[in-house]
Parts: sequence; C-alpha cells; structure tokens
Amino acid sequence: MPRGLSRSIATTIHGRYLADVPDHQGPHPLLVGFHGYGETAETHLEQLRRIPGSPDWVIVSVRALHLFYTKGGDVVGSWMTKLDRDDAVADNAAYVSAIVTEVKAALPVDGRLAFIGFSQGASMAYRAAARGGHPCQAVLAIAGDMPPEVADDALFRWPPVLITRGEQDRYFAADKMERDVAHLRGRGADVETVVFPGGHEWADPVFAAAGSLLTRVLRLD
Repeated sequence: MPRGLSRSIATTIHGRYLADVPDHQGPHPLLVGFHGYGETAETHLEQLRRIPGSPDWVIVSVRALHLFYTKGGDVVGSWMTKLDRDDAVADNAAYVSAIVTEVKAALPVDGRLAFIGFSQGASMAYRAAARGGHPCQAVLAIAGDMPPEVADDALFRWPPVLITRGEQDRYFAADKMERDVAHLRGRGADVETVVFPGGHEWADPVFAAAGSLLTRVLRLD
C-alpha cells in the first residue's frame, strides 16, 4: 500500500436555515441570505430584517455547514477554506439548492427570488445565483467579492447586482470591487454600487440600496 494516501469521500451532513414568513396573505417573493465568516444565521437574519420592505418577503437565513467555537465559546460558522475547496463549492451549491427547493415546496413563495450575502457570504450569494439551480432576479453582494469559479463562467446571464463596500474596508478593497463591477458589466449585467464612509460592515446606505433593489424585484410580474 502507498504511504500518505489521501482521498476525498462524500458523506451526509446536516445544515440549518431560519425563516421569517410575512403575516399577510401570500404568495411572497423569497430572499435567501448568507452570513459572513465567524457569524451566525441568527445575526444575519437580524440584518435582513432591517432592509426596507423586507416584511413583504419570505426571508431565509442560511447557516454555514462548517461550525467552530470562538475563544469565548460561541458557535459560529464558515463557508469554506482553501483546503478541499472544489469539494466545498460543490457541497455548498447542493446545500443551497436543497434549501430553496424545500422552501418553495413548504412556504408560500412565488417565482421571485433574490440572493444576498455579507463578506464571505457575498461569495455564496454569487454561487447560489450561478450554481444553485434556481433562477433569481437579483444578487446583493455586501462587502464581499465574486469567487473565481463563478467569474470564469461565461454562460451565466446575471440579473441586476448590488455591490457595496465601506471606504475603509480592509477585506473588500476598492480594486476587488472595481474588478467585479467591470466583469459583471462586461457580461451585460445591470450593476449598482454603493461606497460609504465606514469599514467592513452593514450601514444605512447599504440597507437603503438593498431595499430599493428588492422593491424593483417586487414590481416584476
């Protein structure tokens, strides 16, 4: 037998999502969100609730599959690392697809769908749009960049995209934002950008722009 043999093997892992359903009669559009590195689905759901007009949507906040403890003992999540990245991309795409399929079957949603993510979750929003198997009408990338395997896909036709960053954001720098905007516009996408005084965070201009884009989706027949 060879020494140091390493192989990948598929297995079953359970994820979780949280959902808010409007208290008025549906069906409703669906907003699916992805939290950042070291965050939780609960904190992300609170941010999604702050978007103007979000009470008119079924809101789903997806918990990352890979959980770990902070030094303080809280349980938080990460979407992937550079190790076994291709396998993680495939696992996450299948995970998101399964969630959207279940939500469409179980909750009063119509055909309108938007994906939103913060930081590492922004990459997941891009992946969900391009790889999740469910056509969407908007992508909202908050303080995070487009992953390379999605950027390399010349066949996917992008819906309207919102990209935001703080002027002092050390993680999602200006050159990354400019690269993503140029790439998307080169593919014919309608791209809106918001740059605000601040860092790697949500901010009032972000919530306002997100609400405006979701309102555009609401007006779709």
